[in-house]
Amino acid sequence: MQSKLLRGTFILTFGTILSKVLGLIYVIPFFQIVGREGTVLYQFSYVPYTIFISIATAGVPLAVSKFISKYNALEEYAVGRKLFKSGLAIMLATGFVAFLIMYLAAPTLAEMSIDGEKANLSDVTTVMRAVSFALIVVPFMSLIRGYFQGHQSMGPSALSQVVEQIVRIVFVLLGAYVVLHMFHRKMVTAVSVATFAAFIGAIGGLLVLFWYWYKRKPHLDELLQHDKGTMDVSLKEIYKEIFIYAFPFVLVGIANPLFQAIDQFTFSRAMAEIGIKSKVAESFFSILNFESHKIVIIPVSLATAFSLTLVPSITKSFVEGHRDNLTNQLNQTFQVLLFLTLPASIGLSLLAEPVYTVFYQHDAIGTEVLRAYAPVAILFSLYSVTAAILQGINEQRFTVLSLLIGLLIKLALNIPLIKLMETRGAVLATTLGYSAAIIINIIVIKIYSRYQFRFVWRRSLLIAIFAGLMWIGTELTYKGLLLFLSPASKMQAVVIILVSAMAGAGIYFYFGLKSSLIRRLFGDKVDRIMVKLKIPGRKKSVEN
Repeated sequence: MQSKLLRGTFILTFGTILSKVLGLIYVIPFFQIVGREGTVLYQFSYVPYTIFISIATAGVPLAVSKFISKYNALEEYAVGRKLFKSGLAIMLATGFVAFLIMYLAAPTLAEMSIDGEKANLSDVTTVMRAVSFALIVVPFMSLIRGYFQGHQSMGPSALSQVVEQIVRIVFVLLGAYVVLHMFHRKMVTAVSVATFAAFIGAIGGLLVLFWYWYKRKPHLDELLQHDKGTMDVSLKEIYKEIFIYAFPFVLVGIANPLFQAIDQFTFSRAMAEIGIKSKVAESFFSILNFESHKIVIIPVSLATAFSLTLVPSITKSFVEGHRDNLTNQLNQTFQVLLFLTLPASIGLSLLAEPVYTVFYQHDAIGTEVLRAYAPVAILFSLYSVTAAILQGINEQRFTVLSLLIGLLIKLALNIPLIKLMETRGAVLATTLGYSAAIIINIIVIKIYSRYQFRFVWRRSLLIAIFAGLMWIGTELTYKGLLLFLSPASKMQAVVIILVSAMAGAGIYFYFGLKSSLIRRLFGDKVDRIMVKLKIPGRKKSVEN
């Protein structure tokens, strides 16, 4: 049973990561098809959509799976089926309501987003309305995923996520290309097709789930035959429990889109007030909120996914009152997060010019924004993990407080800082907002779990020293390569990134191995990998 659970968790994690990677990589060909003008329109529609979809679905699969797992363990299978039947109707209804709200509010959202001509407002409205159709399907689909996960069946969720993403990306790229280069239609039409792809992708994911339902229904019906029937849980109690499970995940899920929304609704106006034209401001906004953000999220997704696997054990130790275990697990979580995110952020900032060229095009402004934005990845990761830890120690109510304070700081400082520093001002406002939210989360963790951060501060210093040595080695390698390679060429930029990253990673992992820090964080797997690769090394004990 344990091996089945671990296998299922691995399948779901792998499916989620693969889906995220596909969702990041497609921007390279998409930018080549639609250019900056297209990504500006695309981004204006996706921030409101992400907020709507996060509110509607964030936490739903996990909340439903926890609920169904709980009652299945009690052999009260009918309670889970009751949730499933009523939930499908409710999610379909709420999805349709969310679609109507976004569709009807699109002109207002467009007007709030840009300070432009009527034609621009019309284009943004059209694109927003095109993406809103996905809201009808995605909440409905998320409930089915949660139902399968509650039966310890992770394959349907994993495969449907991957199929959804593949179908969406194929439709985005083919649709935009055909509209622009074969039918020679306007950019707004191409981007509308690209955003409507979210609906087509959701249909693809839903068909996978329907197929699994058809295959698994006889088994699920058989479980109902063994139902004890001793509990009659009302729908009110069911949805109260679901809400309690899902609410913290909704907050974490919408944090980043809300910060982006503040930029969307203030950026163009702030830039206009310092004399920058609307078209230029919109290009800068696309560089910040779409192009750079897509790259910065890469290390965040991987590091956060790895760190969050440790959170369930944190919950167990806290509930059972095992303080030593809790301390060790928190130490491990923060160290793994910093060990993975810090060098990735530094490397991304250092290699901003060739990275931006490979993903999009050679652009001085894009390079400057990415270089400033890359270190914020550390804060994105820390916020997600500290918020998850708050849930683990049953203090998720403080997530609301920290997020609100972070958003208020962002909102208060965004316009003044943009006027002072242009695009980098928006990055700084995000940095300050996230920093405040993280500090609050850390204080709450310290008070309520009685966790002492002294060890993590010391280990963070060690990681920072290794990252500093990596930075020096990468910088020297990078400068040397620039003597005969140009970051303005895509092929040469790829070579610069690969060689510089290998040099930096080699230095970083060398010191990690010599100090035994890697072994402490990742266990015996490191030794097995070293044996296979025939890398010499000896075990050392490091302070825990």
